[in-house]
Amino acid sequence: MDTIAGFFSFITTPVSWVIVQFHSLYGAIFGPDTGWAWGLSIVSLVVLIRICLIPLFVKQIKSTRNMQVLQPKMKAIQERYKNDKQRQSEEMMKLYKETGTNPLSSCLPILAQSPFFFALYHVLSSIANGKTMGVIDQGLLDSARKAHIFGAPLASKFLESSAKVDALGASLTNVRIVTAIMILLMSASQFYTQRQLMTKNVDLTVKTPYMQQQKMLMYIFPVIFAVTGINFPVGVLVYWLTTNVWTMGQQMYVINQNPTPGSKAQDAYLGRLLKNITTHEQVTSKRKRTIVGAIVAKGPDRNDNERKFFLNLAKAGLVPQADGTVAKSDTVAAEAEAGAAAARRQQPKRLTKAQRQAAAAQATADQKPADQKPAGSTPEHKAADDAAPAAKTSLEKQDEPRDSTSKPSGKPAAGSSPRQAKAGQRKGQQRPKHPSKK
Repeated sequence: MDTIAGFFSFITTPVSWVIVQFHSLYGAIFGPDTGWAWGLSIVSLVVLIRICLIPLFVKQIKSTRNMQVLQPKMKAIQERYKNDKQRQSEEMMKLYKETGTNPLSSCLPILAQSPFFFALYHVLSSIANGKTMGVIDQGLLDSARKAHIFGAPLASKFLESSAKVDALGASLTNVRIVTAIMILLMSASQFYTQRQLMTKNVDLTVKTPYMQQQKMLMYIFPVIFAVTGINFPVGVLVYWLTTNVWTMGQQMYVINQNPTPGSKAQDAYLGRLLKNITTHEQVTSKRKRTIVGAIVAKGPDRNDNERKFFLNLAKAGLVPQADGTVAKSDTVAAEAEAGAAAARRQQPKRLTKAQRQAAAAQATADQKPADQKPAGSTPEHKAADDAAPAAKTSLEKQDEPRDSTSKPSGKPAAGSSPRQAKAGQRKGQQRPKHPSKK
């Protein structure tokens, strides 16, 4: 770690200078040797760094938006080369190169913070070892060693030895409790930030390298923080916890105000926008007009959230225009209601499993021939069965033999094969085939 920190030593002096300037400000309020003065100095350092990184964050947002615009093309490539992963990857990289999109741009803010992180780590390690660093002289060094945050010295670690902790005027139990809580908060805030991004601000209909990258980071970063956090001084944990909270708040703002097309966050945003437009019957701000105009310009490439937004506007009698404004139209509202009613009528009602089984059994029973149905299964058969004994008695009383030319009954004769009951074949006694033809 000393080698890595030495590599970033060129930024150690500026970082120590910024901390000292903030310390002089907060020291006049809380006292120069207090943990509040030194802790707030580190927090202010984080805020200053993140403000300076806003241009990189804007670049990250633009790159993310380019990825979203390319998602239909990515989906087409995935469908076209779904059986050839190598060709699929080649076409994806070609698309990135043609459009100037970098799927790894989301790592830029983290990479830009790395020099400041290691410089701060080097400064705090020097304080723990009693060495001056940058613009921190011996007087500031003694003041920083006396500063405690909730009973834990600024330069102490979770795995610090009991002798070093005693030298800093604290107990090892307090140090481990404070550092463990900060490590858990740091890992939880990182996980929540990535999970919020994956569950609310990603179009899950298209699997892109960007989405896979974010999903991987959601699980990897919290584990890395939990494992390596035990080697960080308390001051570094304050720095990293502050930057995680800043990132979480920044991400929440982006999700609420500039969501990814096709995501749950966009559906929620368009719902709020719809309520605002229908209440005032106009688009109330320039930014909202820009968003509505962009959706209008998409034409048939709109996603499901945007189509639903336009349909609800039409039901309210409002038609979005190319410039982002809306115009009233009663005809469009009537057509939208009629279309929705027709869609509801055309959609059949879903049957339960018991109803489907009953319908299948009824269809099977209807397909059976009438002569194969069991006796008494219908009123007609029951009447025929009641009349059968009387008919038999009357026939027995007749002396005349039955006419051999009388019409055969509908039922096949006993012993006849089932083939004789089929349509298109002669009924009655069949002439035996010649032995040679058997």
